[in-house]
Amino acid sequence: MDKKKSLFKRLPLWALIIIGLILGTIVGLLWPSFGSNLQPIGTLFIKAIKMIVIPLVFSAVTLGIYKMGSNRKELGRLGGLAFVWFYIATGFCIILGITLNAIFHPAAGVALQATGPLPENLATSIDWVKFITELIPDNVLNAMAAQKIIPTLFFAICFGLSLSAIGDKAKIVIDFLEGILSAMFKLTQGVVATAPVAVAAIMAWVFATQGGSVILGLAKLIGVMYIGLLVIMVLFWIILASLKINPFSYTKKVMEPLLLGFTTTSSEVTLPVHMNILEKSGIPNKVVSFVLPLGYSFNLDGAALYQSLAVCFIAEAYGMHLSLPTILTILITTLIANKGTANVPAASLVVLSVILTSLNLPLEAVALITGVDRFMDMGRTAVNVFGNTVAAILLFKWGGKKLAEAEDESNVVSL
Repeated sequence: MDKKKSLFKRLPLWALIIIGLILGTIVGLLWPSFGSNLQPIGTLFIKAIKMIVIPLVFSAVTLGIYKMGSNRKELGRLGGLAFVWFYIATGFCIILGITLNAIFHPAAGVALQATGPLPENLATSIDWVKFITELIPDNVLNAMAAQKIIPTLFFAICFGLSLSAIGDKAKIVIDFLEGILSAMFKLTQGVVATAPVAVAAIMAWVFATQGGSVILGLAKLIGVMYIGLLVIMVLFWIILASLKINPFSYTKKVMEPLLLGFTTTSSEVTLPVHMNILEKSGIPNKVVSFVLPLGYSFNLDGAALYQSLAVCFIAEAYGMHLSLPTILTILITTLIANKGTANVPAASLVVLSVILTSLNLPLEAVALITGVDRFMDMGRTAVNVFGNTVAAILLFKWGGKKLAEAEDESNVVSL
């Protein structure tokens, strides 16, 4: 018994998560009635992580901006570089989705049959006035209570800049926020320790309730999307290698948030773990705390691939010829909608509905793929997480080093 205990203690958390993933899949497939009852365990885990996210983002971003407050020019440059990279990466992923559809045509021979219900009150356009006005919260506590990352991020940036402007008077607030941040990281360690059990429960529920015939019916679409995700990962590995970073070693470092994103289909859940790992790997807190929450809202590479591929799939399933003007409509609309729905629940489905409306395709077409959306969401969320890992590294190399050099970063290891 002691040998078994010591074996599990020696295994890294990501390995235990993989074991939980495999066991949960087996339970869901072989004992679906039991597996379908395990959902509450996974729900409790996700709620526990989400409980940490807002205080962590607020304290980390405020502290990061406070430390960068004396160098606002570099801060603005880092933000500008971030959005340039976000649009380049998103644009590439959209083009990749369109290209893969042109090569494989996953809709060929597909019978038009809904695989799931159409989500209620699905938006069909982007309300830009609402999007902009919601960036500034009229009540920051309400925004935090509603788990709205972008308004919280905006307030934290403004608050951090204000603290940097008042000098020594800010010290008591900074000490308080540093205490909150340390406590949140400690709390994260405790919650994430239960991840293998939660992952097993989530996977058991997924395969018990959403497996089987629907997956087989749309297997070609799922397969093509995962080919695309692999292409994106290879591209990211090449970028890391060009920066003289071992891509496989770094992927192993971030395996925990990758697996959490894959199983829970929530980037938000991975944020506390992801931030902690990137800081330990050598990226300063001031860069991580600024880039990562921003990236989780605006840099969704896996989602961009899925959105363009899914729209092309639906269009061809309805017999629409994808002419050059149609392809350009898909490219431009996806690029805009992908960023414009950053603070919207079920954002990927909203983006799909916006693009379908622009192509004059029936909104009910979304129901064609909702039955397998969970299985595609798992892969695209994991790639979203890794895409933001690469973004944080690139932006640290391009613009973050000057910010780090502005003060003593003795705890930072060179990447």
